[in-house]
Amino acid sequence: MALIMYSIPGCGTCARAKREMIEEEIDFEERNININEQWYQEAIKLAVTVPIFIHEDDRVEIGWRGDSGCLFQ
Repeated sequence: MALIMYSIPGCGTCARAKREMIEEEIDFEERNININEQWYQEAIKLAVTVPIFIHEDDRVEIGWRGDSGCLFQ
């Protein structure tokens, strides 16, 4: 399973994370929580900011490289 990233459009931190992961050739699945209610429900159980990452070992990480990200709700 690839790294999962929950995101929203317009979030600068999400965009930076996506860009850097592509540059670093990190395999990930992006889940835009604004277009999928199930993904939104999964994300809201974990945090109120994106990006939210679910690692292959089920570890949850909020934010990207020191940036806490963008509030959603």
